[in-house]
Amino acid sequence: MDATDLLSNRARLTPDREALYETDTGLRYTYRELNRRANKAANLLLSMGIQKGDTFSILAHNSVAYVDLFYGAAKIGAIFAPLNWRLLARELEYIVNDCQPKVLFCGPEFVETFYELDSRVKIPNILGLDRADIVGASSYEKELAKSSSCEPAREREIDGKTALCILYTSGTTGQPKGAIIPHRQVVWNCINTAVSWGITENDVSPVYTPLFHAGGLFAFMTPLFYLGGRIVLSRGFDVDKSLQYIRNEKCTVILGVPTLFQMWMNSELFADMDFSHVHFFISGGAPCPVSLINKWQDRTGTIMRQGYGLSEVGPNCFSMTDKESNVKAGSVGKPIFHSQMRVIDESGNDVGPGETGELLIKGPHVCSGYLNNHEATGAAITDGWFHTGDMASKDADGFYYIAGRLKDMIISGGENIYAAEVESVFQEHPAVEECALIGMPDPKWGEVGLMVTVLHPDHEINETDLLAYCREQLARYKVPKKVVFAPSLPHSPYGKVEKVKLKMEYLTKS
Repeated sequence: MDATDLLSNRARLTPDREALYETDTGLRYTYRELNRRANKAANLLLSMGIQKGDTFSILAHNSVAYVDLFYGAAKIGAIFAPLNWRLLARELEYIVNDCQPKVLFCGPEFVETFYELDSRVKIPNILGLDRADIVGASSYEKELAKSSSCEPAREREIDGKTALCILYTSGTTGQPKGAIIPHRQVVWNCINTAVSWGITENDVSPVYTPLFHAGGLFAFMTPLFYLGGRIVLSRGFDVDKSLQYIRNEKCTVILGVPTLFQMWMNSELFADMDFSHVHFFISGGAPCPVSLINKWQDRTGTIMRQGYGLSEVGPNCFSMTDKESNVKAGSVGKPIFHSQMRVIDESGNDVGPGETGELLIKGPHVCSGYLNNHEATGAAITDGWFHTGDMASKDADGFYYIAGRLKDMIISGGENIYAAEVESVFQEHPAVEECALIGMPDPKWGEVGLMVTVLHPDHEINETDLLAYCREQLARYKVPKKVVFAPSLPHSPYGKVEKVKLKMEYLTKS
């Protein structure tokens, strides 16, 4: 089961139905028009030497170009590896070296990032998006216009195991890992979402989550295109504009992270919003407090569900009915239709109802592993079971609750921040002897970083200067919110920093 004809078949069935509204350009596309664009993108890639198994990347804000290139890649067996535009060139260097894209499509806001990246690692071909002025680069729009809109010849060797995407998710070692998303995972995510969430061709969903995220690509966009629904695509997130699009376009199923729901409630437009057309909201990206779920439902009269997913297994792993979302507030629901779940203890045994253990997931929606990283693949996937690294429990009714994380990670505004990566940057500073990052609660972002730092005896530096140094090395969302200085860090007998003790000591002071 592969994804080569997902868009072609939808265009064949409902060619004149509106598929996509691009808010920043005001353009609306039917399925016929989207499929023609995807054909043009596929033929353009072929003309640039991209063949089955070759990788290409995009560094840009959300636009219809992501749709072109994703479905274009599916048609010819190429691999779509979108880059996180929040990262600096220093951070992107490892990713580009790892996946080795043969072509990069670059948006105008990231030209300077590209130039810095280009000085570190060479990418054979560059195309500028949306009039991006890059020396020696062709225009994507002009090249697309010249490309054939005919369906490209299908590669007979494409099947469900063929890689379609590489999505990078940082590991606790600090180096990003490229999750290999095969064709079957994309198709089964569509099927699972359709049969488990109750969405239909009549549903409309806004997408403002970055399309380099699994949530942006796969939570609603690909399932709704599979069903024949409609997507409202925005370049980025704006509080008031997003509410206006939800209202004006009569959106019915809406994904957000806890931070977004709080920001919406703080908007001056919120009090006058009519959400009667909404089937349900769903919160993902980070655990959503039950108090926020209850507050949202009380103020809007709508259904709020809590979701759970990972790049490696897809963004939609659990489901619940409308009624259950109230009765089981705080639960992520039951496993989706074509999936198996286990919760195990440290010995690998299944735990009983109400007991907490590590969540394991098995099914056709699990990734193939990690690019160029057999060790990480072997550690994550055993006998088809994916070890999420997240702690969970299951009640007597079969509903799952996410309890916390085994992985040393902070989730801030829906973004994953891995402690080892931030700590390694801090420890590059000559004044820092040792440091440890912990998460502290934040009313806006849910969680932000607090860096506990030990300085070398013969060095001095203040919090402001350390954070300024960090901003030069890391994307802004990874930079800790606060630095505290300590004479030493607590260690276990095995030399590991005991972060539980740090949280007990410092979070009560924060």
